[in-house]
Amino acid sequence: MKNIKKFEKKLNINLKNKSLLIEALTHKSSNILKNNEKLEFLGDRVIGLVLAKKLFDLYPHENEGVLDKRFAKLVNRKTCCSVAWSVGIQNYIILGDTKKKISLKDEKILSDACEALIGAIYIDQGYSFVKEFILNIWKNHLSVSNITILDSKTKLQEYALKHFKKLPIYKFVSSKGPKHKPTFKISVSIHGSKLFIGSGKSKQEAEQNGAGKLLKSANIN
Repeated sequence: MKNIKKFEKKLNINLKNKSLLIEALTHKSSNILKNNEKLEFLGDRVIGLVLAKKLFDLYPHENEGVLDKRFAKLVNRKTCCSVAWSVGIQNYIILGDTKKKISLKDEKILSDACEALIGAIYIDQGYSFVKEFILNIWKNHLSVSNITILDSKTKLQEYALKHFKKLPIYKFVSSKGPKHKPTFKISVSIHGSKLFIGSGKSKQEAEQNGAGKLLKSANIN
């Protein structure tokens, strides 16, 4: 068993129920029955509540659409992976393949473990404690959210109307993953261009990512 006490010390936490922390760090490849999937389900919701409320307080005059974009950037897999890596969770995840070394490319393993960790802390220590914990480990990403977020869909729409007098075309491609955490894929094209596929936790996020890919490919600033 990996050094759980060392990890707790690094995080500045002391859970009463150590088995919760072990469960949060256990990937399903190690234990198909008792792994971090349920805690990840809970942690995802706790993170969402804490960060949504923080954005609500930070930007009282912004509309729902802008807040939603900021929120999506804070809770997407890439950000959760970055947060997980920053606290060193990669050194404590329990895998079936004990020889595997986790890298930043293992985004799903890292982000799921991060969410599961939050779920475990919430159960053991309560909302007030986990709220401060989340805001602390997300602080660098929250400070970045002060920068104006470029809306790729709006930029692409303005470009398409200006040059072709037509709106971009978005089409639903697929939805995969568990019901509580699906990944959507949406295609986008303008004026006969090839299709660009964007993915995200919501259809809106997938559309934004697809529009961003098209803008980048066409070198539209």
